[in-house]
Amino acid sequence: MSTVPSTPRANPSSVTLTATPTTTRVTGTHALQSSPHYTTTRRHSLYGTEDRVVIDPGSRIWKVGFSGEGKPRDVFYGDPVNSESLWSLNRATDPSARDEEDRMLEISIERCMRSVFHGSLLTDPKSRKVILVEHPLLPLYIKDIFAKVLFGNLQVPSVSFASSHLLSLLCVGRITGLVIDCGHLESTTLPIFAARPMFPHLRTTPLAGSRFTSHLRALLLLFGTYIPPPANLSSALSSRTTRVPQEILTDALVEDIKTRCCFVSTPLEINRDSMRSSSPAPASESDLPPSSDAAMSESEFSRASEGVESLSSSQHASSEFEVISLPQQSESGGREGHLQMLPNMYMRHSTATDIHLRVVPPASQQLGTGRGALIVPGWIRERAAEVLFEGGDVDESSVAEVLLEAILKVPVDLRKTLVSSILVTGGTAMLPGFIPRLHTELLRAIGSTMSRPRQGPTRSGRPLPPAYDRYAPLRPLVPHIAILNNPAPQPSPSPRVTNAGKAPAFAPASIAWVGGSLAGALKTGGVEISREKWDEAFSPHDDDDDDAMIPASPSSPGHRPRGMLPDWTRTPLSAGAPSAVAPKPVVASSPSPQTAVGA
Repeated sequence: MSTVPSTPRANPSSVTLTATPTTTRVTGTHALQSSPHYTTTRRHSLYGTEDRVVIDPGSRIWKVGFSGEGKPRDVFYGDPVNSESLWSLNRATDPSARDEEDRMLEISIERCMRSVFHGSLLTDPKSRKVILVEHPLLPLYIKDIFAKVLFGNLQVPSVSFASSHLLSLLCVGRITGLVIDCGHLESTTLPIFAARPMFPHLRTTPLAGSRFTSHLRALLLLFGTYIPPPANLSSALSSRTTRVPQEILTDALVEDIKTRCCFVSTPLEINRDSMRSSSPAPASESDLPPSSDAAMSESEFSRASEGVESLSSSQHASSEFEVISLPQQSESGGREGHLQMLPNMYMRHSTATDIHLRVVPPASQQLGTGRGALIVPGWIRERAAEVLFEGGDVDESSVAEVLLEAILKVPVDLRKTLVSSILVTGGTAMLPGFIPRLHTELLRAIGSTMSRPRQGPTRSGRPLPPAYDRYAPLRPLVPHIAILNNPAPQPSPSPRVTNAGKAPAFAPASIAWVGGSLAGALKTGGVEISREKWDEAFSPHDDDDDDAMIPASPSSPGHRPRGMLPDWTRTPLSAGAPSAVAPKPVVASSPSPQTAVGA
């Protein structure tokens, strides 16, 4: 029987409410009732086992945390020592070397996974379901290694593989859109319609964070300035400047300059006459950039960064230079004069200031006291990212061209819907000014003609063929182009386009993880593989063969059952789609049997 507490109350009007079942009302509140999904009254990831572990394993940076939370618990490098990628776009062709690479990759992934559960999240992996945010182009052997480590070593209950592009789109409350992920190894564009990724229309380019890093390093080696430390404490800073030694530009320093100092500016319209007038000395025709534009120089320069670094190291070993001037005529032909055009073009239009960074001097210059100074020119901070927007050869399309190529591949009736819902994700998109510059590049690429009419002798009476306009079918869609997470959307000429800048203000680098957190909180996800199915797939089969009696362990190579892990390249074709295998021709049967040759 419930009794009314005898403690006197301050409010005299509460005496009339003594008949109300106060105790019953307090015990029936939601605050004191335990959730049906949790064993305790506190809904927290540390105490409730229903929250799933969301892991976004990038090739370089990992983001981990619990579902239902707004940001990752921990962000760390996959290789904490060298801050390099765990895997690359190239794989060894020799079987023994490839097996060795796979073993080293499995050791690295196991170390990272144990760090996730035992260091970052402090939870038991045996009671936590895992959502693995996977890249659409993640190789199948890497998925196999992830499954081996999670099921074999950590014994998690289940693993769900979810597409990073789809999760990013779900994070902003959309199920249809065009998602571009600018990561470290490559930039990938994937159209998604009605929550179904259109994998056959996926487009990719290697112009991403790794190319930007190598390009920035090469620019600093050629055009940066290094001031060595003074000889003693009483002397002033030496006025003699030298080339930047390679030992100074460590991976950590280049990454710090890229993330804290660089930004993306507006595009420049520079023609050959302006470049020739900006040159300090008369240059020959061979010293000028190619006739297409200065964009190809950026891509070629970034690919040749290794040769530039070796050239700068040999020059530094011979003598010291005053500033950063390069001779226009050198042994390498027009390359030096061609590279000298870069500062001449950008310094006239750059407003960014130079930055002085205190750096540790190399081991060969430890004679002075204190630290040296690295001067990063302002035009490098502003224009180093041009390599991402200036395409190279056929296999190296720019970031804007990858988007437009994906739009050209989708059906015509979906183009308007997709271009009005573009979402930009990835760590490279964190550069200030990247998304507005991408929108400008899209408009400029659609509005320009990609090639000129053919010049040459033609037949009498026939006009010259018209210019090839690659993006002519997309020109009516210009008023509808909108980027969902554009921080500075421009006013659209069409009042119907209101999607620009309407996405939640999540960081582009973590938007895929937040989508995985939302999917885990809603108890949804991609293809889920339970540990029971994984163990059953590797159980021994009853057969008369002696080899069949040997149990196939998940750690043994070549025993992964086909179809266990999700692979979008092997998805069945839709109804009515033609088969990729050409049908065999039907040979008419002969009345008399024929003996095959060589039988």
